[in-house]
Amino acid sequence: MNVSTTVSPGDGLFIPGSKLKHKKSGGFYKVLLLANIEATLEPAYVYESLQTHDFWIRPKAEMEDGRFELISE
Repeated sequence: MNVSTTVSPGDGLFIPGSKLKHKKSGGFYKVLLLANIEATLEPAYVYESLQTHDFWIRPKAEMEDGRFELISE
């Protein structure tokens, strides 16, 4: 993947503050921000588990492939 520019916060399907449910595990997460992976400049989400408060990073393409669903408050 050839990426020449960095990602902007509004470039993703999920905006910062969005709450998501992982369809397979049933876990709940909050999107913190959209960032770039340093080595590849691939866009990625930084998100937090609402159960354990662990922080995670997942490539944007993976995050938006259908495994997460947006939930309402």
